[in-house]
Amino acid sequence: MSTEGIARTETKYKNAVLDDQALIAGLKSINPVWGDLTVRVAGEAFAMPLIDQKTKTLITIVIDQMALNVTGDGNPFGAHVDMALKQGASYEEIEELIVFASVYTGFNKGATTMGALNKLRHERGDI
Repeated sequence: MSTEGIARTETKYKNAVLDDQALIAGLKSINPVWGDLTVRVAGEAFAMPLIDQKTKTLITIVIDQMALNVTGDGNPFGAHVDMALKQGASYEEIEELIVFASVYTGFNKGATTMGALNKLRHERGDI
């Protein structure tokens, strides 16, 4: 698995929510009022200073896995993967995170999450 293309897309926003105009537009396209509220609340959480942006984006992926919120219409998993990649995470780090989290979330959820990541990578031509 190559991370060659990932370094070129790395952005490292100061705030992974408030500084990502594509993310904001995507959230507001779901519903303008909901999107605005989501951006404000998540942006405030991402502005908290003690945990770095990359770690916060990786945590969102673990929460998706825990809640099994990785498939179906409206799931945030692809957006959370994008956020992590923009903050410098590699697909390999995300895969290791999914394996690690499987110990705590359950292996079936881990399998579903890994499958969703693989599907996402295939759709994007990243595998």
